[in-house]
Amino acid sequence: MKILVTGTAGFIGFHLTKKLLDEGHEVIGLDNINNYYSPQLKYDRLAELGIPTSSFPSAQKIKSSVYNNFHFLHEQLENGNAIFEFFRSEKFEVVVNLAAQAGVRHSLDNPYAYLNSNLLGFMNILEACRKYPVKHLVFASSSSVYGLNRKIPFSTHQTTSHPVSLYAATKKSNELMAHTYSHLFGIPSTGLRFFTVYGPWGRPDMAYFSFTRDILDGKEIKVFNEGKMLRDFTYVDDIVNGTHQAMLKIPKANPGWDADHADPAASSAPYRIYNLGHHEPVRLGNFISTLEYLLNKKAKIKLMPMQPGDVEKTFADIDEAHRDLGFNPTTGLKEGLAKFVEWYRGYFKVDP
Repeated sequence: MKILVTGTAGFIGFHLTKKLLDEGHEVIGLDNINNYYSPQLKYDRLAELGIPTSSFPSAQKIKSSVYNNFHFLHEQLENGNAIFEFFRSEKFEVVVNLAAQAGVRHSLDNPYAYLNSNLLGFMNILEACRKYPVKHLVFASSSSVYGLNRKIPFSTHQTTSHPVSLYAATKKSNELMAHTYSHLFGIPSTGLRFFTVYGPWGRPDMAYFSFTRDILDGKEIKVFNEGKMLRDFTYVDDIVNGTHQAMLKIPKANPGWDADHADPAASSAPYRIYNLGHHEPVRLGNFISTLEYLLNKKAKIKLMPMQPGDVEKTFADIDEAHRDLGFNPTTGLKEGLAKFVEWYRGYFKVDP
């Protein structure tokens, strides 16, 4: 297939792109390489895919020196004219939209970044898919859309009308926007709600990454909600496998969908929503204990109250993803964190 992956320089985008390239698909990557966290980490991910830092800046597609089937374009989704021309010239079969302004806490201080990237940017993707039709649009949503929901595990059949951060609200908006375009223009669309993804080449703003850095540096770590948070930590390879499985499962309209008893996970349009999580939430205190064991160093812990925008628990109901996609996460927390720690020590040249 000829596939567009947006957010290729990002954490999940990098891993998905590598998997697709290794399988022989033709992939075009796109990323704006913003400075929300270290651009150098993003450049280093791209270098692994054969796009050297010396290639930038460039307004043209850059060909990989490692994969004959990979090109990269440095562009932002908000630039509608460039995105439309890109779709017109490339004629993609599948689009996987992973590009977004990430981070729940960052959205409290920088709300407009989320409106521009997550709403206007996604709008341009939808319009491009309408003007230059694709076989399947797969897009990243988030477990954060569950907001104030308390019934666990979180099911895609629950309503998600009460987000508690602007980031979550933009992801919920993406789901609604995609459904509208699926309904109006028949664009087959699948939204994937990711649950606390971790692993090698991860994001420095995520707790597992910053905890590792601060524990090794002997610095204090802030543990919110006094360590009582529950998170459904999901290893990146499992997320990538689930995303790949979703790409191959093009949704069809459900003629039995009943608007009087509306199931938010499906539709009379070719549209579906799935959870991708490990289905095994871990208390944050236990998570830190596992990290201390792997690092062979005790953490200096400062217990903090709940932070605005956070939710206390995440726990994915993955029954539909298992049934429809064959999704079956296999990497446990200790194994996954060990792989992350090994990568971290190698990347930052930290002695065991």
